Amino acid sequence: MEKKKIIITGGGGFAAGNIIYQAMRFEHFEVHAIELRNVPLVQARLEWHVFDLQNGEELKNTINRVNPDVIVHTAAVSDIDYCEAHQEIAEKTNVGVTELLVSICNETKCRLIYFSSDSVFDGIAGNYTEEDQPKPVNFYANTKVRSENLIRENSRNWVIVRPSLIMGFPVKGAGNSFLWRMVKTLRRGEAVAFPRIEVRSPIDVITLSRAILELADHSYCGILHLSGNNALSRFDMARSIATRLGYPAELIVDKKPSVETGRAPRPRNVSLSNIRAKKILETPMLDLDEGIDLIIENMRDTTL
Repeated sequence: MEKKKIIITGGGGFAAGNIIYQAMRFEHFEVHAIELRNVPLVQARLEWHVFDLQNGEELKNTINRVNPDVIVHTAAVSDIDYCEAHQEIAEKTNVGVTELLVSICNETKCRLIYFSSDSVFDGIAGNYTEEDQPKPVNFYANTKVRSENLIRENSRNWVIVRPSLIMGFPVKGAGNSFLWRMVKTLRRGEAVAFPRIEVRSPIDVITLSRAILELADHSYCGILHLSGNNALSRFDMARSIATRLGYPAELIVDKKPSVETGRAPRPRNVSLSNIRAKKILETPMLDLDEGIDLIIENMRDTTL
């Protein structure tokens, strides 16, 4: 298979770290990861580049020097409440960096795979398809929609992936892995709260990573929903996972809607239809139990 260079932004993050680890299983991938700080992850065919993505000159010089075939843009300020309270920072990182990458990718004829989110929808209908109109209900989601529009209107070779809730364990550190935080709490015998009213179609991070790498080798251009086959509440999902991992289901409790001042609104049902992904990709989209099995089989640097 033809050699392929990939740049992954936000390389120290939960999803990006798993994509890197999966890429290392394929000899034809050479990975370059961009991160704000050094990450203690050393692999053959992996090079780290440490700088702030908002440094446009450094970003352009790095991309020109590496000359990648694909850029996977995962980096973002993703804390919903932080984005709501610090909109200027979220704007510069989530929209400004995307705009830079679109311009550079067009100049270098590089393929762009952009990580959006299921939260671009208002959560009223559920089972959203790629054709449904985004209606963001918080500022974080607003930055994702605006970045999507920048890519759709200006990019030449692109994929916008909208992952559903991602479940799995990090390669290094906790990252943004709800499952890792949940397991650490359950180990202490403490309860963990998940809302019954929020419905998602969770995807395991292994399947997600494999789908991204398949898209790196694919010609598909457009929006693509990456999600599991089950739409269920975050509460029911967490109870199922806890049971499969050997923890008491009673430790998963209902998280009541918050009236906390300054908390950004959340959409209730942003379950995604994965029909298009099943048609386009060879990577199978899995049921919840299958995804949990895959997570357990591929665990690294964690001990349950």
